[in-house]
Amino acid sequence: MAPTKEGVLVVTPHPDDAEFGVAGSVAHWVSEGREVVYVVCTNGDKGSPHPDTDPGELIRIREEEQMQAASLLGVSKVHFLRYPDQGLEDTPSFRKDLVRLIRNYRPYTVVTSDPYRKYIWHRDHRITGQVVLDAVFPYARDYLSFPDLWKHEGLEPHKVREVLLWGAEQPNCFLDITDTFSLKLKALQCHRSQVGDKELNVKQFLEERARQAAWEEEFSLAESFYQVEVKW
Repeated sequence: MAPTKEGVLVVTPHPDDAEFGVAGSVAHWVSEGREVVYVVCTNGDKGSPHPDTDPGELIRIREEEQMQAASLLGVSKVHFLRYPDQGLEDTPSFRKDLVRLIRNYRPYTVVTSDPYRKYIWHRDHRITGQVVLDAVFPYARDYLSFPDLWKHEGLEPHKVREVLLWGAEQPNCFLDITDTFSLKLKALQCHRSQVGDKELNVKQFLEERARQAAWEEEFSLAESFYQVEVKW
């Protein structure tokens, strides 16, 4: 099956990372009729500054918040892999989970965190980005990589055409979110356990970042990525 221009698979380390990194673009893609699917790699059970937080309850809350944000943006499906927060590892099982989803949804575009950001960067973000890139090439492409996926699950190999990495220090792709920035903010507001009383500061930070990303463009607000065209 050939890839379709409509398919976008967003692989995010934690609940809320996709809203910070790519939600404006997601809203735009959905408005164009493209199908967008989320994959949330960790359960977010460390995402609280309060020492008495119940990690199990936090997982439940953050998944609910992520579902609300995804629904608001028009994301068609959310997959929770539920690996431990701050415990993500580059393992064959994690790689296989992502290969399975890539082969199942057959996206044209895969979006994730840039693993090559220098120095201070959340380890889960680095691991997620690297494993996604490995899953895209060569594992999702090759029959003999996880052969049981096509022998027993009927998931044929798939060639992703484009990868977009958010958080890049030297981005080369700037997508217009001028008309979807307000929806991005509303989606972030769904993550009340993370944004809480910092809502105004988050709005100001994201608006300034979006203006800086668009400063050489003909539009006002942008999300920035490092774009890789995957050539086979």
